[in-house]
Amino acid sequence: MPYQTIEGGRVPIRMWTDPASVEDVARDQLRNVSGLPWIEGLAVMPDVHYGKGATVGSVIAMRDAVSPAAVGVDIGCGMTAARSTLTVEDLPDDLSGLRHRLENAIPVGRGSHREPVDPSALPGLKLRGWYDFWAEFDGLHRGVRDKLGRARQQMGTLGGGNHFLELCADDGGRIWLVLHSGSRGIGNELAVRHIEAAVKLPHNQDLPDRDLAAFVAGTPEMDAYRNDLFWAQEYARRNRAVMMALAQNVVARRFGENRCRFDQVISCHHNYVAEETYGGVDLLVTRKGAIRAGAGDLGIIPGSMATGTYIVRGLGNEAAFNSASHGAGRRMSRNKARKAFTLEDLEAQTKGVECRKDGGVLDEIPGAYKDLETVMEQQSDLVEVVARLRQLVCVKGG
Repeated sequence: MPYQTIEGGRVPIRMWTDPASVEDVARDQLRNVSGLPWIEGLAVMPDVHYGKGATVGSVIAMRDAVSPAAVGVDIGCGMTAARSTLTVEDLPDDLSGLRHRLENAIPVGRGSHREPVDPSALPGLKLRGWYDFWAEFDGLHRGVRDKLGRARQQMGTLGGGNHFLELCADDGGRIWLVLHSGSRGIGNELAVRHIEAAVKLPHNQDLPDRDLAAFVAGTPEMDAYRNDLFWAQEYARRNRAVMMALAQNVVARRFGENRCRFDQVISCHHNYVAEETYGGVDLLVTRKGAIRAGAGDLGIIPGSMATGTYIVRGLGNEAAFNSASHGAGRRMSRNKARKAFTLEDLEAQTKGVECRKDGGVLDEIPGAYKDLETVMEQQSDLVEVVARLRQLVCVKGG
């Protein structure tokens, strides 16, 4: 659908959804962002909803500035997927054993590995500069330098909330592995420290929302944040790569390595900052709950525990800063979902999917999310569909 424009502060707000469908508090946030002194453009994805500081589902382009709260505390959170040579005919009728094998291989929730994962022990894993990456830890914010051990043990772990690992089938019956996670505890630690630093800076004191406090170019605070931000984004990418290798190993062992092989991995951040140029101007583009969808870029747009996932290819729409939605987006808060739905509802809405069906994941019930098909229709000028996947197994933390 063509985007609609509503009046903003310094820039118009381009929306790939019906403006009337956006909750009032989210519209207020968008107006606040559109009036920031450094703003160059604002694009709103169809999965938009209220978030801290900036809405989830917003693409914020700034000149010489970046707001750490607009990135979010799970720096580099994103998706990874890979198609296998297996088909649905290769799978057993009872998938509970496979789910438990995946859960045993990849810690979920607050869990971590007892010992750091050795990448050389994972045959499919190709991550360059492993030791150079960890050597950069001493250059991070001094407040996290005692967290190296935990960061290493959490590398290759899922986390909780809306993070997941799934076994899916496409319309042709081919089996995929899909996962969603980010920078774990270390990303959160770094984000919180920099957000606290930003709100104290003099140039942020008159902002309409202190959660939009920004760092500006040419300052030591900006240099420090950029250093930690890009390191955490790389941590998130490596975290997903390690998990994908662990999951592929589980599936290949279960079905036989000769029988089960995987195509090239697709990976995309959806909470991150990128240096990009539009109209000849160098900008810092923050995607909070949005993926890059430049022409030819492959991306992943999930729904919820039982409503499917889309593999997409970007169309390169510069009006949206080459972006698309990161998922279906929530239509109600976690607290509201727990009050609105029962375990019987969860059981019914996840019928046919091997997954947890207990109170620990009730707030992730499909009914708490927007309709994925509608979201996809609203961004037909941003992406084209490569494959549609349906969940068979869903692993989630509490």
